[in-house]
Amino acid sequence: MPPATQALILTSVVVFFLQSMGVDGIAAFALWPVGSGNFMPWQVFSYAFLHGGVSHLVFNMFGIYMFGAELERVWGSKRFLVFFFASVLCGAIAQLLIASWSGSNVPTIGASGGLFGLLAGFAMLFPKRTIVPLIPPIPMPAWLFVVIYGVIELTLGVTGSMSGVAHFAHLGGIAGGVLTLRYWRGQVPFGKRL
Repeated sequence: MPPATQALILTSVVVFFLQSMGVDGIAAFALWPVGSGNFMPWQVFSYAFLHGGVSHLVFNMFGIYMFGAELERVWGSKRFLVFFFASVLCGAIAQLLIASWSGSNVPTIGASGGLFGLLAGFAMLFPKRTIVPLIPPIPMPAWLFVVIYGVIELTLGVTGSMSGVAHFAHLGGIAGGVLTLRYWRGQVPFGKRL
């Protein structure tokens, strides 16, 4: 496993064990809405290392391993981390905007914004690579998997289904991944590809 991918996973696991032992990181490190009185600037990154349970942690870390390791091998550790944290940041911005609009005072935790950015990056680099999701286990090209997942997240977010899940952080992560890669490639909206 490449070093940056390994470091992200290890850090999240260590933080989760600290949470399990009673160290409360939610108050200071979760992403609180700006109007809540608990928001601090570092939370736009620190929220990605907190998780709400074993399944939340396992699915996010499995995704980072599956897609992040491949991207890190292509880009190298430095570029991979820039990409991951750009996606985390965009996920945070999207979630903060929705929380401000809806008046929510609920904090957000989890690496899902970064993970969804990695999914988008993977689909853009390897659009025809076959992915077999866990549910349903139907093989499909990476680009289609990300489009379907994005539509599902948008639908769940707009309808308010599965409350407690930060659907707009996921969508912000996808947008962050797409925009970061388009910036690196000099594509619209950042310029023309030569």
